Amino acid sequence: MASISTYLNFNGNCEEAFNFYKSVFGGDFTFIGRFSEIPASDEYVVPEADKDKIMHVSLPIGKSVLMGSDTGSSWSSKFIQGNNFSISIRANSKSEADKLFGELSKGGKITMPLNDTFWGDYHGMLIDQFGISWMVGFDQTNQG
Repeated sequence: MASISTYLNFNGNCEEAFNFYKSVFGGDFTFIGRFSEIPASDEYVVPEADKDKIMHVSLPIGKSVLMGSDTGSSWSSKFIQGNNFSISIRANSKSEADKLFGELSKGGKITMPLNDTFWGDYHGMLIDQFGISWMVGFDQTNQG
């Protein structure tokens, strides 16, 4: 069965917020990466102003994981307090990720098709027919 976590987006203060959450809940980040770590490509060049911003951070809290990132310059104009979260699903297999992504995207809008990523996940994003943002992923790097 897949698991669900909350994914928060911030307008440049993700690191500050997650250091605060870490002080409240304890524990350590299992991952923290910056936009500067995105491999260079013809499709996307990270603006200089975004390089030190948080691309992704994960903080385990009990059996759940709180995740987050900063918005980048190219999409920060769409940031509105209140639409700054997504539900993140961690599938147990690539086929489960495909199934969940396909079902959730019916009548909605795919914002990032499911695909292999540079960080090792099989990952995609969508907005469902009710306006809820979802991230669907499968961790291909942790397969015994």
